[in-house]
Amino acid sequence: MGELIRLDIGCGGNKQPGFIGLDKRQLPGVDIVHDVEVFPWPLDDESVALAISSHLIEHIKPWLSIDFMNEIWRVLIPGGTLALALPYAGSPGYWQDPTHCNGCTEVTFQYFDRRQFLYSIYKPSPWEIKDGFPVWQVNGNLEVIMEKVTDTVSVGLADLGISVGDSVQTGEAIS
Repeated sequence: MGELIRLDIGCGGNKQPGFIGLDKRQLPGVDIVHDVEVFPWPLDDESVALAISSHLIEHIKPWLSIDFMNEIWRVLIPGGTLALALPYAGSPGYWQDPTHCNGCTEVTFQYFDRRQFLYSIYKPSPWEIKDGFPVWQVNGNLEVIMEKVTDTVSVGLADLGISVGDSVQTGEAIS
């Protein structure tokens, strides 16, 4: 394996110092010109130690969200970290940009965390949301830090203390 990199996904003209910039536009600071919605990316498996993406995921076509997260998972090393910053779905910062099409809330990322019940719906490549995240900022942004995990954990309804029969009979929602 070669030297591990730190990857700024969708960096635009604002690549962070010490990172390799990946963007579909050829701008100053972009090291890899590639559309992040086209898979696979021109990076080796497990070649990235840290990936960041600031204000990109809200531009990803919703039906590509799982593929996008799976591609980040592919290039990260086991235990690698992903840090995301994005406007909260429905916030003025989300609605102001006509190219925002993929609204996310703090619950969205539970679909990717193997410890959460929502993970069982699509079963993407497994992540764990770091303790204390997601964080909602007063400016309407959401920040999430996730870790790539490779060992498997199975979470069932019984493990979560949920009885489907009881929930259906009493009319309570399963959350």
